[in-house]
Amino acid sequence: MIDNLSDKDRRAFSFIRNMIISQGRSPSLREINTVTKDSSPRSAGLAIDRLIKAGLLERKGRNLILTSERDSSSVHTVNVKLVNSVACGTPMLAEENVEAEIAVSTALAKPGFQYFLLRASGNSMDQAGINSGDLLLIRQQTTAENGQRVVALINDEATVKEFEKNGEVVILRPRSSNKELRPIVLTDNCIIQGVVQAVLPSDIY
Repeated sequence: MIDNLSDKDRRAFSFIRNMIISQGRSPSLREINTVTKDSSPRSAGLAIDRLIKAGLLERKGRNLILTSERDSSSVHTVNVKLVNSVACGTPMLAEENVEAEIAVSTALAKPGFQYFLLRASGNSMDQAGINSGDLLLIRQQTTAENGQRVVALINDEATVKEFEKNGEVVILRPRSSNKELRPIVLTDNCIIQGVVQAVLPSDIY
């Protein structure tokens, strides 16, 4: 799982995934080293091995493919609406303006649920695999389980955080390299809009 990867391996996976999706090819070891700041081809090779072991990539001949490509449903897509940006630091006003509709694989946006896309900003969730500019695939639902990454509305302002509920108290926790950010503690006025299902490449749209 991507949440268990080191920051360097997350960067490597994001770069490889973006290259596969946008250019239809896997990057060279040298190209991977440009984002991980390593110099040895062996370092890039070991990063790929870890991503394969994590179930995120597979080898197909001399190329890498995303694991989801094994699923025949990945050739089918559904249009998902891209709405406003969401601050992953200080909550910001959520305006329901649709910017675009983006085709997303049904291997990710599974039939039977409603989805929307948001573009994250800020760094309060960077240690949970969400970086500024990432597109977040959100499954619409009004409840969440502890530990899930959610989109929550607080007095009509939206934020992405890790959800935790203890009795009547809701805690929205940042997962950030910025240690100055603090959890948001609420007893009411918190409406769950959905749960993050996937983090998509920022250059899709």
